[in-house]
Amino acid sequence: MSAPEKKSNVRYDNVDEKYLLERQLKKHAGWVLLWAIGVGAVISGNYGGWNVGLDRGGFGGLAIATVLMAVMYLCMVFTIAELSAALPHAGGFFSFTRNAFGPTGGYLCGLTDTIEYVLTPAVIVYFISGYMQQIPLFAEVPQYVWWCLFYALFVVINIVGVELTFRVSLIVTIIAVVVLLFFYVCVPFSDSFDTAKLTNIPPVETAAGANAWLPFGWQGIFASLPFAIWFYLAIEQLPLSAEESHDVVNDMPKALIWGIVTLLVLSLLTLVLNTAVGGGAIEIGKSGAPLADGFKAIFGAGVGQTLMVVISLTGLVASFHAIIYAYGRVLFALSRAGYFPRWISITGERKTPYVALILGAVVGLVCTGLIEFTKPEGGQESVVGAALLNMAVFGAVISYALVMLSYIKLRYSRPNMARPYKSPLGIPGAVVGLVLSLVALVATFADKDYRFAIWGTAAFVLVGMLYFFFYSRYHLVAQAPEEEDALIAEAEGELAH
Repeated sequence: MSAPEKKSNVRYDNVDEKYLLERQLKKHAGWVLLWAIGVGAVISGNYGGWNVGLDRGGFGGLAIATVLMAVMYLCMVFTIAELSAALPHAGGFFSFTRNAFGPTGGYLCGLTDTIEYVLTPAVIVYFISGYMQQIPLFAEVPQYVWWCLFYALFVVINIVGVELTFRVSLIVTIIAVVVLLFFYVCVPFSDSFDTAKLTNIPPVETAAGANAWLPFGWQGIFASLPFAIWFYLAIEQLPLSAEESHDVVNDMPKALIWGIVTLLVLSLLTLVLNTAVGGGAIEIGKSGAPLADGFKAIFGAGVGQTLMVVISLTGLVASFHAIIYAYGRVLFALSRAGYFPRWISITGERKTPYVALILGAVVGLVCTGLIEFTKPEGGQESVVGAALLNMAVFGAVISYALVMLSYIKLRYSRPNMARPYKSPLGIPGAVVGLVLSLVALVATFADKDYRFAIWGTAAFVLVGMLYFFFYSRYHLVAQAPEEEDALIAEAEGELAH
């Protein structure tokens, strides 16, 4: 494109080669490393967060919600596998929706993605601090100390270089999976294991359809949906690695599909086996560290249990590390294209978006602190993590709905677009995923304890959209890969007509 140009109520600036050289990423990953960072991003969902669904829907309610969300994620994974092979850019979902619905749709999806990936590490670090307080030596250390220490360590690892980032992710993800498998093997041989504990929450007499399996009635299924999502949330970050993959067309679909298969197996085993030990659903549902409580039930308190808690941290660390990587890339892509301030996307000599990584950490810490220190006096500790979790899920499911719509739109508007991989579920799969994501969006408002956080997140989306309409849409970058691809396609479409 030549000279700054107005198009569809936006304005594009041309940038020189120096601008793009200052904003480069480095190719490093094959499909195994992509699988590791994808599964690693999600695996903490088996260590904490999911269990709050027991407290809201009982075992039966959470089990049904988990099946529904598993279907949604299967549909989405096949959908984005096709899109990521066709549009291999660091923007991920932002790139897909930008190509389908123009700059406004792309920015909205990118903004909600940002909310998801910036808030998710805040949720995880909150649960990390809960696990750390289970270790007697650190029981009196304030939680905010752990938040700051873990953010500092893993932001530095991500800044040092992509090679170290992927290497650390592979190691901690494998350890996290092994810890879970060890737990699964131990549970059936433990005296603490009893399937009757799955349904030990007393039914609420006033709840419609309440029984032992659904103690909170049918409403419990709905209220459990955001926590069922926690078993799978963030596998969709993988397309953000497109510009750092050696063979994105072949490796990305393979990593996505094997990743979701891994997570489906783990979620089923965690849901059943972790709930059936210790105090069962009634206590695990209120736990800040359910896997640690599970190990305590199996091995008892003492040195062995402390060791298991320390080992259990690997799952939380794997996700924390991987999603710090993710928010760095989504902030990078939106900034490089001019939607966010351009200084955020500078990568420097190491070719890592260090400004974006530091900025995301500061925002995550502020959000965690605000909710922790403003929660009602005497409020449950679990409310903080659950509120942050719902905020992250709120942003996520909006982006899910937008990307399903983008897939459907692009199938019709750009039928000749090269699609090296095609989803076996096609448009019907995207429609099912769209419906379920909208149901999950409504479910984030189901629990009044967390509505303040959801409305706060919605207000942030509104402020972000105002920033776009009044400023950033007049300062977009034509040469950013996501924009360039879309603009070429739009120009060809105009010529065809």
